[in-house]
Amino acid sequence: MQPTPLDLDPLPEPPTRRLWVRWWRSLSPVRQDRFAALAPLVAVLMFLAAILTAFWYLRTEELDREQEALKRDVEYAQQRVRLRLLERQEQLMRIARDLSNKDLNLADFVNRSEDLISQYPELQAITWIDQQRRVRASQAAPTVASQQLRLPGEVLHSGTAAALFAQARDLQQPVYSQPERQNDDSTPLLQLQVPLSTRGQFAGVLLAEYSIDNLLRYGTPTEVLARYALTLLDGHRHVLAGQPLTPRSQPQWWAFWRTRTNAYEAPVSPMGSHLVLRAQAYRTSLGVVGSGLFWLVGTLSVMTSWLLIATWRQTRRRMRTQEALIAETNFRRAMENSVLTGMRALDLQGRITYVNAAFCQMTGWTEAELVGQLPPYSYWPEHDHENLHAKLREELSGKTIPGGFQVRVRRRNGALFDARLYVSPLIDAHGQQTGWMTSVTDITEPNRIREQLSASHERFTIVLEALDASVSVAPLGSQELPFANKLYRQWFGSHTGGHLQLVAQAGRPSSSHSTSGDDEDALMGLPTDSLTSAHSENAEIYLPELAKWLEVRSRYLSWVDGRLAQMVIATDITARRLAQEQAGRHAERAQSISRLITMGEMASSVAHELNQPLTAISNYCSGMISRANSGQLTQEALLTALQKTSHQAIRAGQIIQRIRAFVKRSEPNRQLSDVANMVSEAVELADIELRRHNVRLTHYVAARLPPVMADAILIEQVLINLMKNGAEAIENAHRPPAQRSVELRVVPRQVEERAVVEFTVQDTGRGLAPEVLERLFEAFFSTKSEGMGMGLNLCRSIVESHQGRMLAENLYNGPEVIGCRFSFWLPLETSAAAAGNAPADAPTPRTEA
Repeated sequence: MQPTPLDLDPLPEPPTRRLWVRWWRSLSPVRQDRFAALAPLVAVLMFLAAILTAFWYLRTEELDREQEALKRDVEYAQQRVRLRLLERQEQLMRIARDLSNKDLNLADFVNRSEDLISQYPELQAITWIDQQRRVRASQAAPTVASQQLRLPGEVLHSGTAAALFAQARDLQQPVYSQPERQNDDSTPLLQLQVPLSTRGQFAGVLLAEYSIDNLLRYGTPTEVLARYALTLLDGHRHVLAGQPLTPRSQPQWWAFWRTRTNAYEAPVSPMGSHLVLRAQAYRTSLGVVGSGLFWLVGTLSVMTSWLLIATWRQTRRRMRTQEALIAETNFRRAMENSVLTGMRALDLQGRITYVNAAFCQMTGWTEAELVGQLPPYSYWPEHDHENLHAKLREELSGKTIPGGFQVRVRRRNGALFDARLYVSPLIDAHGQQTGWMTSVTDITEPNRIREQLSASHERFTIVLEALDASVSVAPLGSQELPFANKLYRQWFGSHTGGHLQLVAQAGRPSSSHSTSGDDEDALMGLPTDSLTSAHSENAEIYLPELAKWLEVRSRYLSWVDGRLAQMVIATDITARRLAQEQAGRHAERAQSISRLITMGEMASSVAHELNQPLTAISNYCSGMISRANSGQLTQEALLTALQKTSHQAIRAGQIIQRIRAFVKRSEPNRQLSDVANMVSEAVELADIELRRHNVRLTHYVAARLPPVMADAILIEQVLINLMKNGAEAIENAHRPPAQRSVELRVVPRQVEERAVVEFTVQDTGRGLAPEVLERLFEAFFSTKSEGMGMGLNLCRSIVESHQGRMLAENLYNGPEVIGCRFSFWLPLETSAAAAGNAPADAPTPRTEA
C-alpha cells in the first residue's frame, strides 16, 4: 500500500505583509526604482542608529551605577556627621546640667571645656552666658580668630548669638544657628546654644561654636574623602567648607560620550536645609571615547557605511540620469501643449509640418486637418488671400520683420481675430535650415483695450481743453512742461514760466489740518503724507500782466514716468472779486444808512439832550442882560456867567460831535482799538435814548483788556443797536421802574482755545418767542411794525466780518422769562492776525456777501 499524502493547507500570509505587497505593486516602476535606490541609505542609517544606541545604553548603565554608589557614600557620610554633632550635643548638655545644678564652679567649667576642645577638633569655643546675656566664662581653641573671641563680662547685644539666645530662652531646648558665609573672609562657625535652668527658671545658655571645616574633615570617613570632593553648603548655596571641583559645562542630551557631572547632596540633621553636604565624584574613567573597543567598532562601522554609501550613490546616479531623460521629454510635451501662443512649422515649400495644441484651439481645426496643407491655408480669410500670399513669400524668402507683423485669421466657425506672427528659421542637428517656425499670438483683446484707452485719452483731453481753468503739470526741478491745457497756453504760452509764476505767488501747498514743522520733511520741504493724497489749498493772486484775479490750487503727484510733479489749477475769479467788492460797498452803505436810521429814531432824545444846554445858555444870557440893564452886573458875576455859558456850549458841541462821528460815512478802518474807549463812546450815545425810555444803563469793562483789531465805529454801532433794542423791549414790556435796566458787560474769555473779548447786553424785557429766535438774524425780518429788519442782520454781519460770533438767548427765573441776553465776541489782536490775512493789494470786505 502506498501512503496517502497529507492534505496540508499552506500557512496563511500575515495581513501586514499582504498590505506591504499590495502597496509595492501599486507603485509605478519609477517610484519602485527610487525606493530601491534608497535601500542602501536606509541600511546605513539603521546600522549607525544601532551602534549609537548600544553605546548610549552602556554609558547610561555605567553612569547609573556610579550615581548609586555616590548616593550611598554621601548618605553614610551624612550619618557620620550627624552622629558626631549629636555626641557633642550630649556632652554639652551634661556640662549644662552640672552648671544648672551648680556642681561645677568656674575653674571646673574651664577645665572640662578645655578637655573637650582639645579632644574634638571641631569644637572651637565653649562659652558660659548668664540670663543677662553677659559672658561668665569662655574657652576657645588657639585657631579661633581674635575678632571671634568672647571675653568674660562681654554682653550680647546683637548678631546671630543674640538672636539664638532669645530662641533658646523661649524654646528651652538646644538650638542650632544657620551657618552663613561671612563677608570678612573669617572662618564660618556653627553655633549651638543649650539652655541652663535653675529650679525651673532660665539661668542662661551654654554656647558652643563648631568649626564647619573641621567638622567636615574629622566627621567624614576618610575613604569617602578620598573618592569624592566634599563640601558643606549653607541655605543660599554658598560654600562653607571644602574645596569644590571646577564646574564643568553640562553636555547636551545627544552627547552621551561626554562625562556628566556626578554629584549628590544631602541635608545634615538637625540643621536641615540650612546645612547641606555635597559630594562630587572625581573623574576616574576615560568615558566611551577613551575606550579601545569604541574606536575599533567605530572604524568598522565607518568602513561599512562607506561601502553602503558608495553603492547608494551609484544607484542614485543611474536613477538621476533616467529621471532627467523622462523630465526632458515631459517638459517638451507639456510646453507644447500648455503655452497660449500658437506654434506652426513650415518646410521650405510652405507645407505645414507641425502645429501645437494652442494653434489648433486658436483656429478651431485639428492637428490632422492642418498638417500637410499648402497655401492657401484653411484659416486664411477668403478676401485676404492675395495679401497673405505676399506675406508668405516674404516669410519663405527670409525677409522677416524683428517685431513681427499683424494679420487677420479666420476660425473654423467663420469668426475673425487679429494675430501677430513672429518668424524664425528652423535649424536641424546638422546646422541646415529645414523650414520656418512661426509663433502666433491672439492680439484681439490688446487691440480693443488700446482703442478704448485712445478714446478715453481723447475724451479726457477734450474735457481738459474745454475747462475754464488753466491746468499745468511740471516736474520738480525741471524746465519741462509735460502737460498744459488750452487756457494755460492762451495765457502763458507753452513754456514753464507761467507755471512757476503761479507757484511762486501762491506759495507751496501745505497740509490743511496742521501747520507744525513735524508734518514736513526737513530735507525736501514736502508733506510727509503720501504725495498723491496730500491736501491742496487755495490761494487768490492778482496778475497785472493779465489784469485778472486767479484762484490757484496746487498739489503734488507722481507723473506717468515716475517723476515727482506739481499740478497747478488756476481759475479766473475776477468777476467774483468785483462782486465781493461791490457787495462790500453796499454793506458799508447799509451800515451808514442804519446809523442814520438809528440817529433818526433817537432824534427826539437828542433834541431833548441838546435843549438842556441851549436853555441854560439862553437863561444865562437873559440874566446877564437884565442885570446889565439894572446896573447890578459886576465883573466877577459876568465872568462866572460867561464860564457857565461856555461850559454848556462845549457840552452841546460834544453831543453834536459824537453824533456827527457816529453817522459820518468813512472807509473801513480796522486798527488796534481800545475796548474801553469804544464802550465809553457807545454808552454816551445810547444813554440819551435810554433816559428817554426811563431805562437805567449800567456797564462793566474788565481792567487791562488787550486791544482788538476792529473798526471802532462799526463795533459802537453794534453796541448802540443792542442797547437801544433792549430799552425798546423794556418799554414794550411795561416793566416797573425798579425793573427797567440794561446791563453791558465786557470781559475776556476762552472760546475754542482762542483768546477773545466778550460783549454782553442784557435787558429785563419779555424775551423772544421761539419762532422769533429761529429767524432773528434773517434779513428783512422784524417784530416792529415800522422796522426794516436789517438792524440785527447788519450787527451779525459786522461781528462775523471781524472773525467773531453773535448769539441771543432768553433769561429764565424758573419757567418765567425775565429778559433777553445778546452776546458777541471778538478775537484779540494775536488771534485776529492769525485767523486770516487777505492779500496786501486786495481790499477786505467789512461784511459777508
